[in-house]
Amino acid sequence: MTANWQPTASIETLRERARLMAAVRAFFVERGVLEVETPVLGQGGSTDVHLVSLATLARTDKGQRRLWLQTSPEFHMKRLLAAGSGPIFQLAKSFRDGEIGSRHNIEFTMLEWYRPGFSLAELIDETTTLVATILPSFAGPVVYHRYRELFHTYLSVDPFTTSLDNLRALAAERGQMPAHALADEGRDTCLDLLMSMVIEPTLGQNELSVVVDYPASQAALARRHQDADGEWMASRFELYLNGIELANGYDELIDAEEQRLRFSEDNAERRRLGLPEVDCDECLLAALEHGMPASAGVALGVDRLIQLALGKARLEDVLTFSTPNC
Repeated sequence: MTANWQPTASIETLRERARLMAAVRAFFVERGVLEVETPVLGQGGSTDVHLVSLATLARTDKGQRRLWLQTSPEFHMKRLLAAGSGPIFQLAKSFRDGEIGSRHNIEFTMLEWYRPGFSLAELIDETTTLVATILPSFAGPVVYHRYRELFHTYLSVDPFTTSLDNLRALAAERGQMPAHALADEGRDTCLDLLMSMVIEPTLGQNELSVVVDYPASQAALARRHQDADGEWMASRFELYLNGIELANGYDELIDAEEQRLRFSEDNAERRRLGLPEVDCDECLLAALEHGMPASAGVALGVDRLIQLALGKARLEDVLTFSTPNC
């Protein structure tokens, strides 16, 4: 049997991809943002329980050690910020195991950039401007949505106060899953399932939807703040178009002690769920201890953006070789 050696995207599509990638680079060059390149291997992976990092054993001058394929270039880029790089961007190869589908590939291209001194609102404005530049035919407005209000509108529940038992039952019902499958899951897992199954498909329809005020428990590597009601929120946003999440941005956490605590809490949750622990990136923590400037940063899925720009049905249609065919 002859192996399928052909690329998954047409050559014409790859020419269009190259044109759009050049437009992305031009966008940042015009704004004085430095392009950088960082390793795809790091000493730590993502401790996020919703991500699956890939690791490999490598021989080094200090003997054999475990290195992690990066789920995003975030850790290395924050080390550059701490070293005084100023505003930076990168088009980076990133890896997340088990993610294959019409909008996912295990290996993908991430656009990530950091703006020292920017507020989250300024970063949102720059992100929506970039998307409009790459998708000039899109003329819809930018509309803000609060996370809590979305759950009230589409599910008639309060994500902050509804009991966990009620959330599990609702998530099982709307996710078309047996109730026992969610019996040990926490609040955030249920909220994520409801968000992806019910709310996300409604977002970004004839608009660029910006979702803000996520629960503080979903801050990941973002700071936290209190809203007008005194509720603690994650200082982050997500951007949607045509029901597709394009970008995830943070008012970045720069407190090394708090970051170490979050890594530890993530691994504790991994142990509870029977998931393998992930090595924490001690170099990132050392950089934060040295001092990283207050910054806003965002990660944007370039392959998804190009998929939308070119009107392709599947992510593999804009990749040279998708994971199953690499």
